[in-house]
Amino acid sequence: MSLPTAQAAMTLPDSIKVPDGHKVVLETVGVGEITYECRDKADMPGQTEWVFVGPRAMLSDRSGKAIGSYFGPPATWQAKDGSTVTGTQLAVAPSSPGNLPYQLVKANPAQGQGAMTGVTYIQRVALKGGVAPSSACSAANKGQREVVKYQADYIFWAAQ
Repeated sequence: MSLPTAQAAMTLPDSIKVPDGHKVVLETVGVGEITYECRDKADMPGQTEWVFVGPRAMLSDRSGKAIGSYFGPPATWQAKDGSTVTGTQLAVAPSSPGNLPYQLVKANPAQGQGAMTGVTYIQRVALKGGVAPSSACSAANKGQREVVKYQADYIFWAAQ
């Protein structure tokens, strides 16, 4: 693990820190987009809001080489070797205004053998963009979809 990442991990909110006994096995940069749809608010007739539909991003290593993709739902990280992992969100914490929150995901057992084999946790950090559109969501444009660009680092952890 590079020193800058180790230092960055120390400044993350406690709620998204990976438990002791795990080590970083893969660091990626995800660049892509998130789709939102204008829908009725749950249990609030006549009120609408932008609802998260799903992400689509290319995952690259620190040198910029494409090594996989991220898509959903469900949230799925897929390496070029065909191995995939899905997960369950454990925690989120605010990052900076206008950016998605930090996130900690508990990985399910990987499908296929490869880069995702043995991954236990995934952190989403170093966020740029991705929040719901600022454009109006009303009864007049219900069903409309908006695509928002984003970037995030996905750090993959495995038990030591």
